[in-house]
Amino acid sequence: MAPSAASGGSSLPSGFAVFTTFPDLLFIFEFDAAYHCIASLFYFGASVLEALAAIQLQVGFTYKYYHENIAAVVFSFVVTLLYVVHAVFSLLRWKSS
Repeated sequence: MAPSAASGGSSLPSGFAVFTTFPDLLFIFEFDAAYHCIASLFYFGASVLEALAAIQLQVGFTYKYYHENIAAVVFSFVVTLLYVVHAVFSLLRWKSS
């Protein structure tokens, strides 16, 4: 074991020592990267389904509800894009650590 780790230096814990305190639990990069990849996949699926619903129900909607649905589609794709960007940066950070 390195002298800095034995003397209580600023090294990150590994193995099950990560679960000993709450702040150390937040250093699990694999979980962070995997979470954002899965979340971006779910958001993309929801965005596609919302867009499909807006297209199929265009005839039966009133003008106001159709525009609300289009706004929901646009914002869902923006959220999906942000999750994908965050997932990419999380994967890059995990790879570099």
